[in-house]
Amino acid sequence: MAEKTKYTAIGRRKRSVAKVTLTPGKGNITVNGKDVKDYMPYETLVMDLVQPLELVELKDKYDVNIVVKGGGFSGQTGAIRLGIARALMLANSDNRGILKTNGMITRDARIKERKKYGLKKARRAPQFSKR
Repeated sequence: MAEKTKYTAIGRRKRSVAKVTLTPGKGNITVNGKDVKDYMPYETLVMDLVQPLELVELKDKYDVNIVVKGGGFSGQTGAIRLGIARALMLANSDNRGILKTNGMITRDARIKERKKYGLKKARRAPQFSKR
């Protein structure tokens, strides 16, 4: 592996899109210019986000720079996680087996369903009145 290599991948989840860049380093993770612990409001989201790096045991080998847009924190975390997993596969194709068995490279395609006319939400009908 060359020293100055960068691996870039895109992850999506709900309405969020994350562009992830892996560079060899000490394990620093920055999201939109801030440290990941300052950006994410809950520690569980940070744990979920670094899961792919922990699975392939490369948490301290790469610096991760992330630009994420759209959605809420949960969707952004899912997008970042997918982006990191895809970047790790670009870095080393041997990582694919470990990541696939743990469900890290599956794109979660569930998005919010659109509201339909005559209904209160996507499927919620107005309350029925007999009289």
